[in-house]
Amino acid sequence: MSTTNLNISVIEKRMFKETEAASYAGLPVKHFKIACPVQPIQLRQGVMLWDKRDLDLWIDDVKTGTQATTHDAILARL
Repeated sequence: MSTTNLNISVIEKRMFKETEAASYAGLPVKHFKIACPVQPIQLRQGVMLWDKRDLDLWIDDVKTGTQATTHDAILARL
């Protein structure tokens, strides 16, 4: 019997499309649009992407209870 080696290299995505970002956060897209204060960035014309690191910071803020709850508070953090 012969043996075979399989080498797989997986590159983890950093930038997500809206559906991927919502899925990453564990939310349906319609709830993600309402709940998520993270702004997407446009890496190329017409393509809006969410940064995984920004999503992680938002989720961590929600977990610790330090999430800004008003638009003024969110703008103050920027």
